Amino acid sequence: MNALGERIAALIAAQGPISIAEFMTIALHDPQAGYYATRDPLGASGDFITAPEISQMFGEFLGLWCVQVWHDQGKPAHKRLVELGPGRGTLMADALRAARVAPEFLDGLEIVLVEASPTLRAIQRENLKIWGDKIRWTAQFDDSLGDRPLYLLANEFFDALPIRQYVKGARGWCERMVAVDANGALDFALSPMPALDVTIPPDRAFAPDGGVYEVSPASLALVDEIARIVAHQSGGALIVDYGYDKPGFGETLQAVAEHEFAEVLADLGEGDLSAHVDFPSLAAHARAAGAEAYGPIGQGDFLEDLGLVHRAEHLRTKNPQVADEIWKAVTRLVAPEEMGTLFKALAIVPKNAPKPPGF
Repeated sequence: MNALGERIAALIAAQGPISIAEFMTIALHDPQAGYYATRDPLGASGDFITAPEISQMFGEFLGLWCVQVWHDQGKPAHKRLVELGPGRGTLMADALRAARVAPEFLDGLEIVLVEASPTLRAIQRENLKIWGDKIRWTAQFDDSLGDRPLYLLANEFFDALPIRQYVKGARGWCERMVAVDANGALDFALSPMPALDVTIPPDRAFAPDGGVYEVSPASLALVDEIARIVAHQSGGALIVDYGYDKPGFGETLQAVAEHEFAEVLADLGEGDLSAHVDFPSLAAHARAAGAEAYGPIGQGDFLEDLGLVHRAEHLRTKNPQVADEIWKAVTRLVAPEEMGTLFKALAIVPKNAPKPPGF
């Protein structure tokens, strides 16, 4: 057990078992040893590769998506473009470059990057320095971003938000906690009493014994806020992540280090922790907050509908020396056996607004 694991074990020994949500928060965001607080996790030299790192076309099409939504809603002024968890700034750089086809979209545009990691903020500043003071940073999405039309992008952000797990058993729904075993090692354990602070959705109430219900209160609260702003101020939000499109049961918490799956409770702070996004719940909360939700649909279908394959063919013709590399990137983004099906897209727009592109 490393130093961060020992600190968590000491916390549990002193105060009792902690929720998986609290465990994830410490492991990912502890200021001294948390995963996101201490490293650049992206790319071949990191632990995983996201879609913007695979092909610049991904970020370009997301930027054009924002431009089209803005155009379809009557080109509102004094708008704000926000990205949640912007990584190295690659997606935003590509999105802004593509948005130059509509200079009026960039006029008066405020760009906000929601990033808590000092390490990643420094990389983002360097990669986006040509945009100067048009960009500002904030550690979290809050009410200060609710005063104007909002165009929001979130790629592989929601999967890293903390979850809680509940297991159906003879005693009812009991929360799965992180505890310490007889040897002082971290282990999972069920609360001895049924949970009283969770409401199982009606479409999942009839779970088999052993069924696992995962919920991310942080994700639902964030979508509530985003949808409320979009409903009242106009704009659109696009969430792209891996997850499921139908209600169900199952444990999806996972750890990834050096592009391989790892033990969730081992080497804390040295690997990424994430869980599949519950897209049906996000869509339901967006609608309850007064907005309209489209999707989720597979990332492959979404990108193909936007014209990614056609664009790739054009680039291959103009750049035959890298034609194979272009097609490999497209395949990874859209093929069902790659990211095309597991990854989903969900759009949030005002009620009665035109249907957003790609849906």
